Amino acid sequence: MNIRRYGGALAGAGLSVVLALAASWLARPASPELPGLGSFERCEQYSGLPPGWPSERKAGMVHVPAAEAELGSDRGYADERPVLREKVAGFWIDATEVSNAQFAAFVAATGHVTDAERQGGGAVFSSPATNAAASPSTWWKWQPGADWRHPEGPDSSIAGRDNHPVVQVTRADALAYARWLQHDLPSESQWEAAAKAGLGNAEADLLIGSAEAPKANFWQGNFPYTDDARDRYAGRAPVGCYGANGYGLYDVIGNVWEWTLDDYQGPRQPHGHGDAASARPQVNGNLAVIKGGSYLCAANFCVRYRASARHPQESDLPTSHVGFRTVLPQE
Repeated sequence: MNIRRYGGALAGAGLSVVLALAASWLARPASPELPGLGSFERCEQYSGLPPGWPSERKAGMVHVPAAEAELGSDRGYADERPVLREKVAGFWIDATEVSNAQFAAFVAATGHVTDAERQGGGAVFSSPATNAAASPSTWWKWQPGADWRHPEGPDSSIAGRDNHPVVQVTRADALAYARWLQHDLPSESQWEAAAKAGLGNAEADLLIGSAEAPKANFWQGNFPYTDDARDRYAGRAPVGCYGANGYGLYDVIGNVWEWTLDDYQGPRQPHGHGDAASARPQVNGNLAVIKGGSYLCAANFCVRYRASARHPQESDLPTSHVGFRTVLPQE
């Protein structure tokens, strides 16, 4: 989906302007405690900054124990096969998707200019008219001026959405943030093991709930025309609005897709990354694996709101429905 070729140029924010924001963003008070989240009332009150973050290296993270995980599935799309039993070493992972508040603090501290700002825009979803043909060309467009601060374009803003997941970031942007914290992006196997929390595919697939009683932020209704928002949100939700899985992770199903460190190579492949010193896939491919589905996944279209589901995404394409979380090896 080479949408960016239609975009115009937009100058990135000046370094001096960005750095001038550092004091105010880093001085923002975090919630006195990670508010447990898992309910609409708590997630909407959450600042987006875990207590102790960023000075405490594991702030806002949960531990995933070493285990032999069931990865992949024979219940979904062809590229989820074969099912593998793989030993995954213990590690730490962000309990929530990285928030706008967290990414803003990173930008303020480092002066990072995102790929969307350099490229002049990003891909934005917009529901077509109800009589339009059901083709991606009618609901995705390259939007000049879209970036992480303006997810839907220059007339949009993250003001009042500090606790929402950051989007319009590429894999390189996500890696830059992770390495600022001395973290990394999860491999596909790490991400999936964390998302399933020790469950097999049949049990893990139930974490979504149903269109009538959703337990995550996905599309209810006739995609791409009407979202009934029975999950309360038509679009991205604040992080942590829905129940956590068995390991304490929020939004591993729905809300936004999440970058992984792995390049997409077609069918499910073993990685065998064991400990922190193990070889990891090089981040040099155009297509990356994204996981978890998003608010745009629907029963009548993209049934990828499952922990085993995976999808290729242009690693340098910023979009309005892809974010990320980070990991640390077990110490």
